[in-house]
Amino acid sequence: MARIILFTGKGGVGKTSVSAATALRCAELGYRTIVVSTDAAHSLGDSLDRELGPEPVAVIPNLEAQEIDVLYQMEKYWGRVQEYFSSVLSWRGMDGLLAEETSVFPGMEELASLLQLVKLHDDGDHDVIIIDCAPTGETLRLLSFPEVGRWYLDKIFPFERKAFQLTGPLLKRIVDIPIPDDAVFETIRELILQLDRMHALLSDSAKSTVRLVLNPEKMVIREAQRTFTYLNLYGFSTDAIVSNRVIPNAITDVYFSAWRESQARYGELVREAFSPLPIFTVPLMDAEVVGPDMLRRMAAAVYEEQDPTQIFYSGRTQVIERAGDGYRLIQPLPFVAKEEIQLARAADELIVRIGNQKRNLILPRALVGLRVLSAKHEDNLLTITFGRKPEEETLNG
Repeated sequence: MARIILFTGKGGVGKTSVSAATALRCAELGYRTIVVSTDAAHSLGDSLDRELGPEPVAVIPNLEAQEIDVLYQMEKYWGRVQEYFSSVLSWRGMDGLLAEETSVFPGMEELASLLQLVKLHDDGDHDVIIIDCAPTGETLRLLSFPEVGRWYLDKIFPFERKAFQLTGPLLKRIVDIPIPDDAVFETIRELILQLDRMHALLSDSAKSTVRLVLNPEKMVIREAQRTFTYLNLYGFSTDAIVSNRVIPNAITDVYFSAWRESQARYGELVREAFSPLPIFTVPLMDAEVVGPDMLRRMAAAVYEEQDPTQIFYSGRTQVIERAGDGYRLIQPLPFVAKEEIQLARAADELIVRIGNQKRNLILPRALVGLRVLSAKHEDNLLTITFGRKPEEETLNG
């Protein structure tokens, strides 16, 4: 069973260096390891001091690395769908080359990148898969896509496919518009199922965990807190925080004194905010973290003598328990005010919205026939109570 570790954080905090250092340590411990960058602005090759490409490249014994190439992955996963949309745009009079470029919709590149994770896992050639993710906002958007895709596949896709089968020939005769054939629909269906598979892998807390990389700075910590909230919302397990570029106490230069004091204050905030998660503190290095030697130094600072593949914290992200004649659904939602939380119910779905993020929770059968009696947010936990109202019990009795 491959161990999957994702590193994410605000742009510029050093997550690529931490990802590469972790991968190097894993490889030198004997694990067959691959580290993959899904960030469009690749810097993994720079960190490893090796030229990388769209397919895995050997770096040292037991270690491979890969920088996802957008066009390569697009052709691999979205080729048939992109070809159809390109033909529609060409039909509308757009130049062929421009139509091909325009048919690459926002988000498709990143989705195609993370689909590589499924292939790497299912191939079984690696003991450890490390993902150097895009900055947090993009990562969260990607992690929410599988649920959207599943909803589309279950609710909308069958009707669209039937409608095109019935009306397609008529439309083609009248206006000669390109009509998607069964191969296009099958490609879309397969892609959505692959995304569903990706979600299942990443939400398996016995196999996959996220590690948040931050610097002890106010804005960075706030973004990390929001990310941690949404990771809990989507059901992904976070097992550690890496606080990077901390000025060592040994540096006594006056220039760094105010900065060091500020970091000390925010370092305490990090510990308070993310407890009980372990906090790994990495000092500001005296040289650029490039190449195996510097990466080994960083790995030693992060993990000391520990094995990076271990799960440093385990905790359930959602609990459903009996409560009298009903049930309670408990969802950890740290760092959010109760006024920000909105709930909606649609048949077997419970929709939790925080700001511009939402999650559709599919309720188990035991809860589908029950009403939401109450909801409260206390001690970083959202608790929703399901049951029957007294008058319903009387009627059913």
